[in-house]
Amino acid sequence: MSDPIARKRAMKWMQSQGVKGIKVDFWGGDKQETMRLYEQVLCDANEYGIMCIFHGCTLPRGWERMYPNYVGSEAVLASENMKFSQHADDMEAFNACLHPFIRNTVGCMEFGGSALNKHYNRDNTHGTTRLTGDGFQLATAILFQNPIQNFALTPNNLTDAPADAIRFMKDVPTTWDETRYLGGYPGKNAVLARRHGTTWYVAAINAETTPFTFDFEFSTLNIKGNTAECFADDKTLTFSVSQVKANKKGIVRLTIPKNGGTVLKIEN
Repeated sequence: MSDPIARKRAMKWMQSQGVKGIKVDFWGGDKQETMRLYEQVLCDANEYGIMCIFHGCTLPRGWERMYPNYVGSEAVLASENMKFSQHADDMEAFNACLHPFIRNTVGCMEFGGSALNKHYNRDNTHGTTRLTGDGFQLATAILFQNPIQNFALTPNNLTDAPADAIRFMKDVPTTWDETRYLGGYPGKNAVLARRHGTTWYVAAINAETTPFTFDFEFSTLNIKGNTAECFADDKTLTFSVSQVKANKKGIVRLTIPKNGGTVLKIEN
């Protein structure tokens, strides 16, 4: 990618093979020549109808407004670190409660989350161990924003993962018309609501040692109804899906355990 002649030759070949996007990894800091290279790659790729995701990179600097083929930037210790170190798994909930408030406020973030394997190995029997629940994983698809969500799935998930979780991941939007902060504190918990069209998603996760209770008021989002589909982890991090209804005050009380998560999907 650093050689313009080789880059254009490679992109022309990719276009002939039907390639629609590339992920360019391992960028060398924020030097002026490196920053120029980002834009050169985007410009050349755009000529060949190729979208770009950057990994091992710097924070995005408004490129999503400058280049129609820019998809996202990692620029964060992303999901691959869960496989490399158990410490990353131990800290997953804490870090996930930071990203919506800090990293992702700057620009889109390609995290590659929503892993459904218990162990970070494709056979799901050994390797580092995930401590968070499936509801937590689904919630990060709402809490973390990127124009294309690349989920950390393995082939076995098509048969051994909860069918409702797979359904959720197929249906969840990647672009949002509105985002609302509802609650939380960096490193402790996070509650965000995002709207796509007429559908609201309310996502909450908890990194504290004690359960986090949050009262969600439908009127906060000007929602006409009082029911929602709830994807949630219980106190044992067992995942389930149910229909919930607000009480007479229009409130649904959410109780999120340590390392757990909840998503409300509300059709308005």
